[in-house]
Amino acid sequence: MASELTYKQLQTKITRMQKRIATNAEQIERAAKVIEEEAKEARRECDQMGAKSVDKDTLADSQELSKVLRGLSDGIITYAAKGKDTARQATAVSDQARATHGGFQEAFDRSGVDGLANVSRDWFEQA
Repeated sequence: MASELTYKQLQTKITRMQKRIATNAEQIERAAKVIEEEAKEARRECDQMGAKSVDKDTLADSQELSKVLRGLSDGIITYAAKGKDTARQATAVSDQARATHGGFQEAFDRSGVDGLANVSRDWFEQA
C-alpha cells in the first residue's frame, strides 16, 4: 500500500527539516570558529617558540599542527555554509509547495468534501 503525503504533512516535514539543517549548520559553524581560534593560538605559540630558539623539529611540528587545524577549520566552515545553503533550499521548496498546492489546500479546507478520496477531478479543475 502506497503512503500518501498530504500538503500539510509536506509543509510540516519541510519546516522541520529546514529548522534542523539550519540549527546543525550553526552548531557546525560555532565548532569551526573554536577550531579556528585553536589554529590561531597554535600559530602564535609557533611564533613564540621561534623567537625563543626552540629546536627546529618541535617548531616544524607545531607549524604543521597549526596548518592542519586551519585547514580543518576552513573545511568545516565550508561544510557549514553548504548546510545553510541546504536550509535555504528547503525554505524554497516549502515556498514552492505553498505556491503550487496552497490554493488547493485552502479550497479543500473551505469545502465540504469529506476526505481526499471523495474529490472528483472536476473539483480540482474548479479550484
